Amino acid sequence: MKRPYHHITATAAVATAGLCTALAAASAATPLTYPQVERGATVDDYHGTRVADPYRALEDADAPATRRFVAEQNALAQPWLEAIPQRPWIKSRLETLWNYERVGLPRKEGGRYFFLRNEGRQNQSVLYWTDALDATPRVLIDPNARRADATVAIARFEPSPDGKILAYSLSDGGTDWEVWRFRRVDDGVDLPDELRFTKFWELSWSRDGSGVWYSRYPQRPAGAGGGEDPRGDDQGQPVVHFHRLGEPQSADRPVYAVAGHPTRAPSAQATADGRWLVITLFDGYDRNAIELIDLQRPAARPQVLFGDWDALYTVVGSEGDKFWVQTTNAAPRGRVIVVDARRPQPRHWHEVVPQADAALQAASRVGSRLVTSYVRDAHGVARLFEKDGRPVGEVALPGLGSIAGFAGQPGDSETFFSYTDYLSPTRIVRYDTARNVSEVFRQPQLAADTSRYVTQQVFYASKDGTRIPMFVTHRRDLVRDGNAPTLLYGYGGFSISLTPAFRPAVLTWLEMGGVYAEANLRGGGEYGEAWHQAGTRLRKQNVFDDFIAAAEWLVAERYAQPARLAISGRSNGGLLVGAVLTQRPELFGAALPAVGVLDMLRYHTASANARQWSSDYGLSEVATEFAALQAYSPVHNVRAGTCYPPTLVTTADRDDRVVPWHSYKFAAALQHAQGCANPVLIRIETRAGHGAGKPVWMQIEDYADQWAFAAHALGIELPLQ
Repeated sequence: MKRPYHHITATAAVATAGLCTALAAASAATPLTYPQVERGATVDDYHGTRVADPYRALEDADAPATRRFVAEQNALAQPWLEAIPQRPWIKSRLETLWNYERVGLPRKEGGRYFFLRNEGRQNQSVLYWTDALDATPRVLIDPNARRADATVAIARFEPSPDGKILAYSLSDGGTDWEVWRFRRVDDGVDLPDELRFTKFWELSWSRDGSGVWYSRYPQRPAGAGGGEDPRGDDQGQPVVHFHRLGEPQSADRPVYAVAGHPTRAPSAQATADGRWLVITLFDGYDRNAIELIDLQRPAARPQVLFGDWDALYTVVGSEGDKFWVQTTNAAPRGRVIVVDARRPQPRHWHEVVPQADAALQAASRVGSRLVTSYVRDAHGVARLFEKDGRPVGEVALPGLGSIAGFAGQPGDSETFFSYTDYLSPTRIVRYDTARNVSEVFRQPQLAADTSRYVTQQVFYASKDGTRIPMFVTHRRDLVRDGNAPTLLYGYGGFSISLTPAFRPAVLTWLEMGGVYAEANLRGGGEYGEAWHQAGTRLRKQNVFDDFIAAAEWLVAERYAQPARLAISGRSNGGLLVGAVLTQRPELFGAALPAVGVLDMLRYHTASANARQWSSDYGLSEVATEFAALQAYSPVHNVRAGTCYPPTLVTTADRDDRVVPWHSYKFAAALQHAQGCANPVLIRIETRAGHGAGKPVWMQIEDYADQWAFAAHALGIELPLQ
């Protein structure tokens, strides 16, 4: 599917004149002529410091000036990118390498299995079901035909306890907002029920299958034209409701609402025995609270299980009044405890899985045993325990990669997990916890030979001496003379661990003769909560120092030189790229910040969800945190006359998680300040969001643009001889 040119106005069309020769002009060191963006006079006062915000008007997505900005920037960037000679080869390889079977983790309910599958080049994965693993799966939901551009995706699905009805949500055009529907499995017919005003939170079935609990945001007020707005109000606070099948959403009963704490968001999960409704309260990424509703006495007041907001708590299983809970309380790398709902005080807790030498990422009850997943030096490890904590052994894994899954039921020892690494596509493994035995359920085949490449884990010292791990993947016969085009990727935030994973785009980069490096920065979860906290708030600069040190190590070890080194990151990783390119512009040959958080003084104004990021970032409303934010905020640290590396900013006009005005402001500031001929472009995808649900054709176009831009900037000639 060819990418359409959206919203190119007559004014924008004038800007495209001569762009077929724009690359030649850029190569001859002739600066691009950028669209004119009006600079306003807005100035904010932060604790006595006046800060200009000349591009504040771009925060209004519906303003004519913002629409003109999107049209004119795309009219400049799209033809420029498509004229890059390396792009057709890159796009062709992406199309070939993306064409392999991808299967998601199966969910088992009522003796039936449900899973997503993509045969290769389908734009959206299809949901299948089967009564037995060796039976032929049947299609239950195929979203590919819902729109011609394939931008409607299955966001989540949840089978009923008897496996007869599937609750599933759809995302339209990349938005985080979801619409839940309910489909009978046997005949594939949708019930009339429909749930709106939801995002982020899972729903949970009642054990009798009569309905679901879900978190619902307030309805957005009607717009200027009147009429009902189908979206929720993400500046509001969600409330847990119960929806009974067969009734309209307007009749749904509120079950739990937070009082007195407007930033806390509740979500609900019924225990497997149907005794309790577990309410998890979210208000940031480093601590939470949990309350219980006794479903045998639903009129009783909710009972606090964990209410001190002193750590993270996740219920992983229950038996009657006893709860198995994963927590960072007194264990920054995580542990599992058993808590009695009748005596929830810490003095009555019983530790069953103590803190280990690796960071505990997840735990689950499967059959009569516990499965724990860890990250050790940025790769996955899984261990098996009896429910009382007696160790059984480790789960056998194919290598040093990423693992996920291990969901299951107390009465069933069958579960599934996935494994992947940089050179191995995701395989699905069936695991029997009773026997501690694994067998491959699905293993895809690639139209490529990955044996030519090798991944090494290295460790380097950051600015303050902290030891940082990094994976480096390249051809086995690489000559380290500093000339290999190298792509450095990072994230460093929200306790998310970057562990090895296969991506067709990365394999394409390797086939371009490139080196791919992925640094495990502070702010992530690779070594537990202390590692996470070391890259947050007033310590956020540690993350950027870690990334800069990774780049310097690659240069010192002669993998690359600055002119052949590109950096890439998405979301919080987009912030990472924006921060380091403004701090050390001479260190990089190209920069690819994608859907980034780039205005750190106003990020929290976009939505209630964005404000929750303050547990990592802090808030400009706090004087000390303002000073730290201002010191690295990419939008506020662009300096006129500086020669910035070739930069391609990418975003999407429907991104309602990291709103696109971050990227608009940053690109406008860089274009205005650029002190040399290096191009600064922004490509804005339409009918796309933060990344989830993006159709395959759109992902291929996105990476074709990014890799072509990097190839042009770093001087990669394709095809290789």
